[in-house]
Amino acid sequence: MTDTRIDGFLDGRLRVAQPVRGYRAGADAVMLAAACPAQPGQAVLELGCGAGVASLCLGWRVPDLAITGLERQQAYADLARDNAAANGITLTVLIGDLADPPQGLRDVTFDQVIMNPPYFLGGTPAPDAGRALARREETPLALWIDTGLRRLRPGGWLTVIQRADRLDGVMAALAARAGSIAIMPIAARTGSPAGRILVTARKGARGPLRLLAPLITHAAARHDQGTDDLSPMAAQVLREGAPIMMGIAKAA
Repeated sequence: MTDTRIDGFLDGRLRVAQPVRGYRAGADAVMLAAACPAQPGQAVLELGCGAGVASLCLGWRVPDLAITGLERQQAYADLARDNAAANGITLTVLIGDLADPPQGLRDVTFDQVIMNPPYFLGGTPAPDAGRALARREETPLALWIDTGLRRLRPGGWLTVIQRADRLDGVMAALAARAGSIAIMPIAARTGSPAGRILVTARKGARGPLRLLAPLITHAAARHDQGTDDLSPMAAQVLREGAPIMMGIAKAA
């Protein structure tokens, strides 16, 4: 893949090459990394790592992680490796489909698994094949979560970002296999419906479900292209690399 551009993340602290016409990660990947409760020394797996944005944001925030990414598109896997090297963050990238993981992944377990599965069930596919594969679901959401849970050690944490209208699918896939679930809605503005949800769940736990206060990403009541109106919390997460506090410690 030669047609790329450099995108800045965390207020330019990370410089990431992404395809000009293909799928480019954005704020959702940064928020996914911010919600992961990883601790130094842990092993982390990202399913569908793309060009590596979420893994790199997490590696920038939390030192001494052993991060592995699984990506089925060779061009994106190559970008992820190059981006990790360019930013001085260690990231092992494996090529393979989560529906049939490579042998090197089947015998390994992790403390944390993060994922940003495709959001769309149908519709007209994007002209770029890589973008279409990243955005339109081919592998069922339930299989994404099943694979993530299988790769977790007992007591390990799964972190997912997904469209709000697919929360029922996330919860169904977690049923009887994970608990201490925390759900954080993400809404663009105060009074707006949530468009995304962040979910954390602990493998094998039986703690109660908690519905958290929403993360509001914009402070102004309406969009104005001439202003930068990120809410204080969104600015800390998206610009400073701050963690999203999901109350994990209370559920551990």
